[in-house]
Amino acid sequence: MPRRRLGRDGPVVSAIGYGAMGITDFYGADAASDAVATIRRAHEIGVTFFDTAEMYGWGLNERILGRALAPVRDAVVIATKFGWTRDYGLDSRPDHIRQVLDGSLRQLGVDHVDVLYQHRVDPAVPIEDVAGTVGDLIRAGKVGHFGLSEAGPTTIRRAHAVQPVAMLQTEYSLFERDVERLFPLLSELGIGFVPYAPLGRGFLTGTARPAALHDPDDMRRTDPRWQPGAFERNVAAVRALAELAHARGATVAQLALAWLLAQGDDIVPIPGTRGIGRLEENVGAARLTLSDGDLRRIAAILPSGGFGARYPDAVMPQWT
Repeated sequence: MPRRRLGRDGPVVSAIGYGAMGITDFYGADAASDAVATIRRAHEIGVTFFDTAEMYGWGLNERILGRALAPVRDAVVIATKFGWTRDYGLDSRPDHIRQVLDGSLRQLGVDHVDVLYQHRVDPAVPIEDVAGTVGDLIRAGKVGHFGLSEAGPTTIRRAHAVQPVAMLQTEYSLFERDVERLFPLLSELGIGFVPYAPLGRGFLTGTARPAALHDPDDMRRTDPRWQPGAFERNVAAVRALAELAHARGATVAQLALAWLLAQGDDIVPIPGTRGIGRLEENVGAARLTLSDGDLRRIAAILPSGGFGARYPDAVMPQWT
């Protein structure tokens, strides 16, 4: 697996990471999956960057990830996040950050995390206080690097002036391009970029089903991209991408991940999956190099992203 450095002074990690959210949350039940086996297989085939959060199962996700990675802890980079409350409000007060981190360390079974993200910007807490608190935790040896998630340019600059931001995590894929307007700022400040939902929440695997066919607790049931009208247009685009992928001896998911890797040398997507077969497919994207012609054909199919917003209006992150 190729390696990449996340930002000017961030960690060196595998070119493709692993997002653990879906093993416990947001995509419906899957009693047949063995998350520990999948995570351990990810490391066996070269993945060294693993992403979780307190709010994914409120500790359950971190416990699973920690158990899976315990035998190889020193060989991997673990990222977790703070900032949500159990009623899905926001709380980035310094005392809460420290409390959440201590809980995450217990759940993961580690003495430090390599990356600590603010999961969402909290408008009630100055970002300088957040950055200063994480800086103190870095100096205390409990955290390796500071990250932000779904933050805008003003927040990024203000945070970076207090404690260097190693990486920004935001949704980015062939379907979702809004974050590209932040790339010049990230380059200027030497901040790496971690795309979450790099496969369009599974749409870019070529297996998408209409919203009504998903479980009630599956977020795709309300995702605008799965709704009638947008769904059919997105299916047609993925079908065209799949034809290009097939011509390259790849799957559409591999094409989508390779496209992300081609957007910058310090971009590290974190696709998530519960199954080993899909995991191995995703990791295979690191071996796929797209030509200029491939990139032009992809741009012709999806020049500015997919059809439909990435969240319903009521929960759309607001960048500041």
